Parts: sequence; structure tokens; C-alpha cells
Amino acid sequence: MKILYTLLVSVFISTLSLGQTQKPQDFLSSDFHQERREILRNKMPENSVAVFFSNPIRNRANDVNYKYHQDPNFYYLTGHRQPHALLMIFSEEQNIKGSTFNEIVFVRGRNALAELYDGGRISTADAVKDLKLEVAFETPEFKNFPIDFSKFDQVLFHDFQDDVRESREEGDLYDLISQFKQKVNYPDDSKLDITPEPQKNNLNTTLLDELLRPMRGIKTEEELDLLRKAVKISALGQAEVMRAMQPGMSELEVQGMHEFIYKKYKAEYEGYPSIVGAGHNGCVLHYIDNYKPEIEDGELILMDLGAEYHGYTADVTRTIPVNGKFTKEQKAIYDLVYEAQEAGMAVAKAGVPFSNIFDTTLAVINKGLLELGIVKSLNEEDLIDPATGRHRYYPHGCCHHIGLDVHDLGEYGTLEENMVITIEPGIYIPEGSPCDEKWWDIPVRIEDDYLIKKDGIELLSDDAPRKSSEIEELMKQESAFGQFNFPELEEK
Repeated sequence: MKILYTLLVSVFISTLSLGQTQKPQDFLSSDFHQERREILRNKMPENSVAVFFSNPIRNRANDVNYKYHQDPNFYYLTGHRQPHALLMIFSEEQNIKGSTFNEIVFVRGRNALAELYDGGRISTADAVKDLKLEVAFETPEFKNFPIDFSKFDQVLFHDFQDDVRESREEGDLYDLISQFKQKVNYPDDSKLDITPEPQKNNLNTTLLDELLRPMRGIKTEEELDLLRKAVKISALGQAEVMRAMQPGMSELEVQGMHEFIYKKYKAEYEGYPSIVGAGHNGCVLHYIDNYKPEIEDGELILMDLGAEYHGYTADVTRTIPVNGKFTKEQKAIYDLVYEAQEAGMAVAKAGVPFSNIFDTTLAVINKGLLELGIVKSLNEEDLIDPATGRHRYYPHGCCHHIGLDVHDLGEYGTLEENMVITIEPGIYIPEGSPCDEKWWDIPVRIEDDYLIKKDGIELLSDDAPRKSSEIEELMKQESAFGQFNFPELEEK
């Protein structure tokens, strides 16, 4: 009976593996990941090894986990999207266990019963073939793998955050990290000193980001194809929700419409927790509860969302009047933020300091706030909130890289060709602000995604209108969501 059961499970897994061949064909190519590894290897110091761990599985509650999401650097260098894995890249060829190689990956061991529940796992043979990695082993083999880390001048890795759970699986991420710590004589009593000063031993937890930052910040054509798709999907979501928006909707309903469109266009994830804040909630910069049960007529709603497509995320924000028409005060603030964004766009091009964009948008916003009488002067006491130390009405930065992370790795000194960045000025006037009450609870952020070019920028998110007049015009149109007719829940 046991033999029959094992046979049936094996047959099921074989069938499952066949079904999994039907997957999108526009992921990054294995050649892309192989090239990234080679570029990193050429940047590494002599006689060094770079060690990368996959992301941990995140527990939701009890025996239920969140959908798995790979560590961006691990994905960038391998294309591997499964948990419990370790990658090593060597600056020079190594000869271990009779093989010569300059990179090695450890992947999760095959397990027919586990794969019955959770899906197929990549084999070591497929890791070599499909990921184009030179050598692959199963993770339980790392424990006794004969590598002497003390012979390297530098062992490069990101320091640990102590957020990995131990499971019953041999060779899981918890085991890999524990075994690595033993092999490199990782300090037990405290975290490593992560200041730029050289380590007393050969462990270096800061250099990897320095090496990866310029690589991740400049996008290849393959990456741009995926980013364009992620941005377009996100902008189409914003436009459709503008058509569908009605007073009385909940913030969750609005969030759901955006995310339905993401799934409709086969985006696997949201790039970050969706921000949908109406009225005062829009003044909370990273408001993610999205739980207001009924959005009120006359309010603005700030919608900061981005689809993640094959690992690459957009970041698009629109602020619109729930009833389709800006009030006089809302329009004045909205148009001021729009003017600031346009000014920021005008100075952005390769060779310009990042800081120029923020400085430009800040100058426009300060001038406009003074002209509207919202601030009495441009002196620090009128502009800076003493409780936060930030600008009272424009408290955040203006630009960041997007890519495999919504706040992607990249250099922030000078803009370079093929960087993809946001420009996102905003004004937030919460209730109780030291200005006329007519301005209270007006939050406006306009955020778009741009490709930096030699002589300017390309606006990638123009499928969602930005001008106040264009938003009002689009909101008059019918939405596909208007065809949905759901039954009411009975109140008890």
C-alpha cells in the first residue's frame, strides 16, 4: 500500500509539472540573469565571494502563509522564484568536490508529498539548465559542503534581520543561515558593525549594495519592457477607477477595482500595499487601512497604487474628487501640485542632480502656498512643522527609483540615461492646520513614472490623465464596473 501511495503521488507530481509549463513567456531571460552575475563578478574585489539568500516565507497566521515573494537581488541574479535557496558568486574560479566553477546555487530538495500540496520544485538539473547556473546542489548538502570561507579576503553578504522561522524541512532557509553563520564565524552576541569602516575579519555587509546600486538603477531594455507594462496596467487602473468613482463607495471597494484590473492584465502582485485615502485619510502619507466604509460626496480621494508585473513595479498616484467635480479650493491646490510636477519634469534629464527636481517643485509649492494665503511667509516658522521637523504641507521627497522594489536600489547623485524614477510632489492640509478652515482635509499627490533620457524624460504613465480638467471630463464617462450588479448583503 505504501509503495502504491508513493507511486500515485509521483504520478500526480509528474502531471502537475506538465501543467506548469503553461506560464507566461515574457519573464526576464536566463541570459539576462547570467549577464547580471557576470557584471557583478567583475566588480567584486579579488579573492572574494558574494553570498545571497532567498527571501523567507512570511507567515500570515497559524498554518497559512502569505504568497511567496522572492528577494529582489536574488531574483535579479538568478530568476529563481522559489524559497529556501542560497547563491554564491566567486570572483575567481573555484575547485571544489572535483568541479571547477565560479558560481553555485543550492535549491530546495524535491519532495513528492510537499509538491502535491504546494506545487513543483526546481531540480538541481533544471537549475543548471534553466537558470544557466554552473553548479547546483540541494540545500541539505550545504551543511557539509567543503568550502573554507576563511581563505577569502572578503565574504560579501547582507546582514541578517532575524526574521526567519525554523520549519521541519531539512535545509530550509533557517538552516542555511545558521550553517553559514557557523562556517564564517559570524558574531553571536551582536550584529556586525555595518559602518563603512573595514571589518576586523573578512565579513563585509555593506559592499554588495554599493556594487548593486548602479546596476539596479540603470535599466536594460528587457527590464524596461516589463516596467512599461507594469506602469501601463497601473495607469489604466487609475483611469478606469476615475470613470467608476461614486460617493458612497468604500475605500476597500476602490482598492479592489484597481487590483482587479491588475489581475485582469496578469500582474501577479501589487508592488506595495495599496494606499486609498479619502478626505483626512489622504493626509496620512502611507495610509494602508483603506477601511472607510462610505466615501463622502465632496471629498477628495488619494489613490497611490502600483501593479507588479514579473517582479517590476509601477508607482502611480492620482487624486480625484469623489463626485467628479473639484471645489474651488480643491482645484487651487490640485493645480498647484500639477504646476510643481510640470516644473520638476522640465528640469529632469541625464546629467542633472536628483536634488534639482525636488528643489524646483518645492519652490513652486512654497510660492503658491504664499499666494493662496495658506502660509503667511516663507520663513521657517511658517513652513516647518515643529512636531515633525518637516515641511508643514509638503513633508516628503519628490523622486525615487522604481524597479524590482518600489523604492529601488539606485544612485541618487545625478540622473543617468535609462533610470526610471517617480516625480511626486504633494500638498496635505489636515484638519487643525494653521490656515483658513476652507483648506482643511485637502490632500493632493500626483505621482508619475518617467524614463530618463539624454535630453529629457519620457512620461510612462500618461494613460491616466493628470490635468484637473481632463480628470473631470473622464469622470463623466461610463465605466465597465458600472455593469456589475451584486446582490446586497442582508443586515441582521
